[in-house]
Amino acid sequence: MARPRSFDEERALDAAMHAFWVNGYEATSTQDLCEATGLGRSSIYNTFTSKHDLFRRSLTRYMETMNAAQTEILENVELSATERVRALLARVIEGDIEHRENGHSVGCLTVNTTVELAGRDPEAVGILERDLAARLTVLRATIRTGQRDGDITTTRDADALARFVNAVIGGMRVSAQAGADRAALQAIAETALDALAVR
Repeated sequence: MARPRSFDEERALDAAMHAFWVNGYEATSTQDLCEATGLGRSSIYNTFTSKHDLFRRSLTRYMETMNAAQTEILENVELSATERVRALLARVIEGDIEHRENGHSVGCLTVNTTVELAGRDPEAVGILERDLAARLTVLRATIRTGQRDGDITTTRDADALARFVNAVIGGMRVSAQAGADRAALQAIAETALDALAVR
């Protein structure tokens, strides 16, 4: 009979996710993961098999959490499409302000991973591509709703607009990491909304 684990695997995964989020994949050592999770090396490797496996699971957990929040905002039928996009951008700003260490945002683990690993880690690339597709699907549907209702007046293709909004969000997160304050991030968000020609 397998011996029951004496730790909370979900809590350990959250702690590892935070370590990778702050430091990046390469710069997070096994010792960093031991300190973050409170686990010994043997417990980490017995549970997660490798640093890369732990990172993959951490990244997936992060994406699921973030995408659930984004989807909840963008599928809120009580709001107009404009209000949904505005609420999403406001949530991004709040998240970047909330997740600051030493005066700077830690950014977004998805964006950070794209910058660090996209050209070097095929498994990470696959995860990132699936995540992007899911986010674009929800954004595109919201934008199409806005165009149909006359709430979003630009006639540009909804797919291109969804990619634009996604790129703005990524840029906001990088800007926050570089030290942009709330006012600067809000200005970026308002400019993006202007580009959608919203009312």
